[in-house]
Amino acid sequence: MTGELSSVELLDACLARIEAVDPNVNAMVTRVAERARDEAAAADRVAARGRSIGPLHGLPVAIKDLQATEGVRTTLGSAEFADHVPEADAAIVAKIRAAGGIVVGKTNIPERSIGANTVNRLFGATGNPFDPTRTCGGSSGGSAVALATGMAPLATGSDHGGSLRIPACFCGVVGYRATPGVVPFEERTTPQTFYSVQGPMARTVDDVALLLSVVAQRGSRAPRDPMAYPLDAARLAELMPTDPGRLRIGWSEDLGGVLVSEPVRRAFRQRIEVLERTVGLCEPVEVDLADAIDVDWRLRQDVFVTQYHAEVDGWDPGFNPNVRATYDSALATSMEAIARARRQQQELIHRFQALTDEYDAIVCPGVSVSPFPWTELFPRVIDGEPVDNYMAWLTLTAAITVIGHPVVALPAGLDEFGLPLGLQVIGRTYADRRLLSVARALEEGLAADPLTARPVPDLDALAASTVDLTAVGDTLG
Repeated sequence: MTGELSSVELLDACLARIEAVDPNVNAMVTRVAERARDEAAAADRVAARGRSIGPLHGLPVAIKDLQATEGVRTTLGSAEFADHVPEADAAIVAKIRAAGGIVVGKTNIPERSIGANTVNRLFGATGNPFDPTRTCGGSSGGSAVALATGMAPLATGSDHGGSLRIPACFCGVVGYRATPGVVPFEERTTPQTFYSVQGPMARTVDDVALLLSVVAQRGSRAPRDPMAYPLDAARLAELMPTDPGRLRIGWSEDLGGVLVSEPVRRAFRQRIEVLERTVGLCEPVEVDLADAIDVDWRLRQDVFVTQYHAEVDGWDPGFNPNVRATYDSALATSMEAIARARRQQQELIHRFQALTDEYDAIVCPGVSVSPFPWTELFPRVIDGEPVDNYMAWLTLTAAITVIGHPVVALPAGLDEFGLPLGLQVIGRTYADRRLLSVARALEEGLAADPLTARPVPDLDALAASTVDLTAVGDTLG
């Protein structure tokens, strides 16, 4: 801390912003003001003695309502857990607290955190901070909105097929999906999978790297996550100076043929023109991840049956239709189809790894469409083409999950509809610090152009919003 602002002053500013803005976006579904003030005051007393609790000393952090918080309600976005108060923190939260972070509240998610539209029966919808009638994305939608509107400087998220990246892109903030195993996930139900990744969100790459350095695995292996591996976590916050003029960037509009709307393609080409003026080399690359959509659907089915088979009989008729659709589809899928998908996944991994050996990063659009009305579970048609299921429009993010590469969701201005547009910056596996360093260099280049600078929502317009975010109606039907 620099001493320019005390922990209490910073927290009070965040709490005031929550009071002023949250009624119009519905992002912070549980607040912890009294406890947070006590912790902020304690942090200031430590600072007054010339000491520091840790790298997050006195910083408010918004926690995704999927992650358990000791003494603070954790609902998983489900009425079933409406009154659930855990007795212990999830490991990611415990690390944040140990590093001096202060939990300011819990952020909204779709039920059980499955879906790219943050709507549930317990709390309702979370509106996009640039237009509350539009989706903020999901499943870490509440966290992204809290960041974009200044309710907290840091937030946690998690990612299956894009749950960190989609809301970051839709809200104009930064989200980071690390190489699987960098951030332990003790509640993993499938021992070896690229799904179920937890990670940091913030407004800048530097802040994301800071939070990552706290929540990443340290020392010996995590006892409850077989995928976690030891690394020097503290160094993740020490990003390397990177000369943009020496960067080699490859780009692809659609990763080899996945569904991307024409408005997103047009906006993406404009961003590439900015990057071409920023980096040493920026050229199109031959990417072939079109088959990843089918691979993802099969692998997702396998993961869901593993995760939910013991509780499926207890689901009520209104339970999250995304989860139910995936589970029911899995029961109709043969073991051979799952096995073929795994074999195809390996081929996709080999192909993409060879490509990242040639470039410092691969850049593609963040999401295939502009934020759509949150009253729709997912966009049913894109450029006249029907969307088969709730995952079919998410292949830009899900394809990267399939191959397991680290990826930064980076804000890149507003699209032609006046809504945030984001890019995915994909790096080499196990080179997370390098990727974040590259992303920071690109962030600086994008910030220098008014077209691509990080957008900031109009808080006065938000305050005037009259959208009823609790009337979910048939959204979940």
